[in-house]
Amino acid sequence: MQRNLIETVLGAVVLLVAGLFVWFAYSNASLQTTTGYQITAKFDRVGGLKEGADVKMSGIKVGSVVAQALDPKTYQAVVTMTIMPHVKLPTDTAAEVSSEGLMGGNYVSLSAGAESNLLKEGDEITITQGAVNLMDLIGKAMFSSKGGLDEGLGPKPK
Repeated sequence: MQRNLIETVLGAVVLLVAGLFVWFAYSNASLQTTTGYQITAKFDRVGGLKEGADVKMSGIKVGSVVAQALDPKTYQAVVTMTIMPHVKLPTDTAAEVSSEGLMGGNYVSLSAGAESNLLKEGDEITITQGAVNLMDLIGKAMFSSKGGLDEGLGPKPK
C-alpha cells in the first residue's frame, strides 16, 4: 500500500514539473499573438512564412502575422499583421520577408521610413520585398563566374 502512495506522489510531482516547464516555455517563447492595429502588405513570394510568425523592427518583435491570403487579381500574397499599439509606423515603411537562418523560420522585417504621416488600422505597406529563394541564390553563385563549372577543370573542349 505504501509503495502505491509513493508512486502516486512521485507521478504527481513529475506532472507538476512538466506543467511548469510547458508554462515557462510558452511564456518565454513569444508564441502569443500581438494585440494592436492591423495592417497589410502584398508580396510576390512569402516562402515559409506562417501565421503567428514574428514581425520585427531592428531585430525587436513589434507584431505578429495573423493571416495570409492570395489576391485573386494580382496573384500576390496578402499578409495581414498586427502591430503593437505603441509602435507608430510611417506610411513609407518597407516590409521584407526575411529568414532567421538556414534552418530557421521566416519573419517579416520592417524598416521605418521618414514620412510624418503614420499608418493606421487597415492601411497597406506598399514597399515590399518577398522571400529570397535560397536555391536560386546558390545557382546564381555557382554559374556567375566566367567559366562556370568548367573553370579549373583543365582545357575546355573545342
